[in-house]
Amino acid sequence: MNPGAGDGDGPRAELARRIAGEIALSSDPGATLRKWRTDFDVSQTALADAMDVSSSVVSDYESGRRESPGIGLVSRVVNALLDIDEGRGGSRIRQYARVVSAGFESDIVRDIREYPTALPTGRVYDALDATEIVAGERDTVNGHTVINSIQAITSLSSEEFYRLYGQSTDRALVFTGVTRGESPLVALRVVTPTPNAVVLHGLDEEALWDHAADLAAVDGFSLAVSTAPLEESLEELRGL
Repeated sequence: MNPGAGDGDGPRAELARRIAGEIALSSDPGATLRKWRTDFDVSQTALADAMDVSSSVVSDYESGRRESPGIGLVSRVVNALLDIDEGRGGSRIRQYARVVSAGFESDIVRDIREYPTALPTGRVYDALDATEIVAGERDTVNGHTVINSIQAITSLSSEEFYRLYGQSTDRALVFTGVTRGESPLVALRVVTPTPNAVVLHGLDEEALWDHAADLAAVDGFSLAVSTAPLEESLEELRGL
């Protein structure tokens, strides 16, 4: 099967083309292959089983012990990952579809989800091992959006910022790679209405911008900080 087999314009086909392109064009294809495998939460053994090869083959390509994989092997890797995801319910494919439909690249929006029902904000904070700094006016959220703050700042226009933030009403908006929190919180001032909760990931309370709590209180959203490992936090969020 080719990476885009099936619905040539569907989210699976689009995601297949993205993964295959990244691996093929990477200066370190083994590392890129490993990145996608771990993002799909697939072990080397599970991937090898789906490809009908030994786990040492996958290990050798990821470590660079074998020459760069050809397009045939890349195709098998991509389809194996997508088949595994579909077998688990297709959560990664759906996530990619949501990000694309929102008009943003997946390196900017790390995760975007709707919950089956409104959840207490504390559930999200528990998943992120976050510390609340300011209590918000609303204590539930209907979903979450995780944004790479550096990529967003350097890549998005002001209109795109507004569109992304504006789609995050009644949600928890998580910014990753934050050093002080000034930029995302100032940017939020132009958005109406604001999210129910904002989490600044990558810093603790001591490193937080002096005026962060005041802005959150004025705009009425809950503000929290977290230093938990990002990938583990994303996995916890996906389990909500």
